Amino acid sequence: MASNQHRKQPSASGSAMPAASTATPTALPPSDPLQQYAGNVNDRKVPSVPPPATSKPTEAEFFAVDDRGDRKPNPVFLKDHFFKEGRLKEEQALYIINLATRILAKENNMVEVKSPVTVCGDIHGQYYDLMKLFEVGGPMNENVYLFLGDYVDRGDFGIECLLYLYSLKIWTPNRIVLLRGNHECRHLTEYFTFKKECLHKYSEKIYEACIQSFCALPVAAIVDNRFFCVHGGISPNLVTLQDLQNLNRFQEPGSQGLLCDLLWADPVTNYGHETEPSHHAPLAPGTSFIPNATRGCSYFYTFFLERNSLLSVIRGHEAQDAGYTMHRKTPKKNFPSVITIFSAPNYLDVYKNRGAVLKYANKNITIRQYNSNPHPYWLPNFMDAFTWSLPFVGAKIADMLLGVLSVCTEDELDTESDEEAKEDQAAEQIRLRREQIKHKIRAVGRMQRVFTLLRYDLLLSSLADTSLRAASELTLANPASAALPNQLAVNGTKISKGIHSFEEARKSDIANERLPEFEPRSAIFPAPSMRLSGREVDVGGMDTLIRRTLQEEKDGEDDEDMLVEKVAERLAMGRTLGAGSRPSTLKRHGTT
Repeated sequence: MASNQHRKQPSASGSAMPAASTATPTALPPSDPLQQYAGNVNDRKVPSVPPPATSKPTEAEFFAVDDRGDRKPNPVFLKDHFFKEGRLKEEQALYIINLATRILAKENNMVEVKSPVTVCGDIHGQYYDLMKLFEVGGPMNENVYLFLGDYVDRGDFGIECLLYLYSLKIWTPNRIVLLRGNHECRHLTEYFTFKKECLHKYSEKIYEACIQSFCALPVAAIVDNRFFCVHGGISPNLVTLQDLQNLNRFQEPGSQGLLCDLLWADPVTNYGHETEPSHHAPLAPGTSFIPNATRGCSYFYTFFLERNSLLSVIRGHEAQDAGYTMHRKTPKKNFPSVITIFSAPNYLDVYKNRGAVLKYANKNITIRQYNSNPHPYWLPNFMDAFTWSLPFVGAKIADMLLGVLSVCTEDELDTESDEEAKEDQAAEQIRLRREQIKHKIRAVGRMQRVFTLLRYDLLLSSLADTSLRAASELTLANPASAALPNQLAVNGTKISKGIHSFEEARKSDIANERLPEFEPRSAIFPAPSMRLSGREVDVGGMDTLIRRTLQEEKDGEDDEDMLVEKVAERLAMGRTLGAGSRPSTLKRHGTT
């Protein structure tokens, strides 16, 4: 992202460098322009950025023995290992996930927590900010950490966040409480980035184990019988807290019902001023729940506390400019009825917000804020440099091939050739030869169109035209384009330049706050976050579009297709060009 350009150092896990030669290098003449490139090719170009860890931990490193003599994953080692971008062996990652799942499954739907406690909001794969969170929150042996969910998706380090938090849960199960967020489900992790991250860094087996662990996460907590903690909010199906114990949480959340509302509900945007004029219609007195149009599911909520003798609801789920928001105070105790906590600073590297945690001890509440930490840079959808650049290079090569072949003018293409085949050649051989050449040229044209499609897809997933549209409509000027899933997360420097405030970022990202609807995964793009939402209406998505391009015939061709056809026809006829003929000018495409 734009704010972390200084961390854009190529991974050391790429191609191995050859051993340095023991021979004395030949000195270059002082005037030689190559002198500036002389030096050890093994030296890192940005020495201040440490190389990623390439080795996976041994059993001695991975395990540690606790005070009771039990061998458990070592969270101290894992913290530093993940900070260096290290990865685990698949069996080690599975061990952590499966063991944590068994521990979580034994907990109640609503966990009872005693103060002192540090309440943390959404993390969203921002591992380096999670490290800052633990610095601000204080030592774990002094208070309980209560996380409100949304550990994965949209950030680039979701699996590291999950594995580290699970290792803490295994090591000190009573000192850390992990609740379920709306992103801890199959539906959203397939739509956004977590599935793709698991496939890139580990395997689908790891992803499926994570999905199973999500179903085991408790959905709520109560602190000192005073604070009701949940990721989203309350529900019209939640009359008393006892209703939570009757809930079956071991399932994928639906688009309605109690489990959905606990993960998705929001306070009304004008909470505390419901009867005043606003862009929402005023609420009638006594109204407790209204449909949540922003999220596309669940409900907003207004009053819940008096019925259950609670002081306040503490929840996450919504980005906050200051990292937290204190909503309307209760009339009797003059205490905020709802507190929203968000712990992912500079969310998506665009929001420019602060992160915050809530510390509750000795009947006092303290809000601790913090800013974001720098983090390593990833290309969109976890691509490597070769995968990212191949469509651009391929499109240029196809342009050059057609430019070399298009050495005749439009007039020459439209006129019949004066040079016929020699009379001693069989007519059938000439016809077959011409057809072969025509097929080859058409294949080049189709290849060019395929690379163009891939190139546009990469451009749309990394850039945005901020000068032509409002921030909420940032897309490229391409007829096939539309607002893509996770747009702010995968868009880089250009989009950050077009957004100058938290409110602009929130409005730009409002579509991604809804419960997504998408087609089943395609063969080429295993995660919907890799596809364009405008093409999802086509059965099969981008892979079908490419397949159709490769198989298309002459009917329905546009002007460019007809030009390719005419070039193929002319070359097949054996047209000989004069000495003064020159290839046509290639189109220039920016590849910023």
